[in-house]
Amino acid sequence: MSIDNLKNAIPEYAKDLKLNLGSLARSTELNEQQLWGTLLASAAATRNATVLKEVSEEAADTLSADAYNAALGASSIMGMNNVAYRAKSFLGDDYAQVRMGLRMNIIGNPGVDKTDFELWSLAVSTINGCHDCTAAHAKVVRDAGLTKEQVWEAVKVAATLQGVAQAITNAEILGGVSV
Repeated sequence: MSIDNLKNAIPEYAKDLKLNLGSLARSTELNEQQLWGTLLASAAATRNATVLKEVSEEAADTLSADAYNAALGASSIMGMNNVAYRAKSFLGDDYAQVRMGLRMNIIGNPGVDKTDFELWSLAVSTINGCHDCTAAHAKVVRDAGLTKEQVWEAVKVAATLQGVAQAITNAEILGGVSV
């Protein structure tokens, strides 16, 4: 099981992340597609090859091909949008009405349930630190009927995978060295 491989790669000093990952992989708040799409989109957003490889292998066994591609699509499009929307916010009111001018067709037609795609986009936006996108996607999924507990579960998945990626990167750089 690939989540187990990932847990085994986490250094002992990051044991809390290993425990969190184990419990989140058995989430009861999200359905299977929501959970595994959130795991995959978040893994891609961490930009850590080990995390993405391990999560993607298990996600491929769980998600349909359309859902798998949509989760990766959510990560990719949010990688672009989070930068653009943060910049608009940084630049202030003069840029509020500026046309974005970037193609985002996948948001309108993701190939899966729109609420699931929006949930995955929320998780990625959380990792990427885009306040406006995180809030906007949270509103969309709440308006579609997801509970605050489901939204928070997706945030916990994103936060945990980002922490796991950091711990694994540290271990790869340090070669397992600890003091």
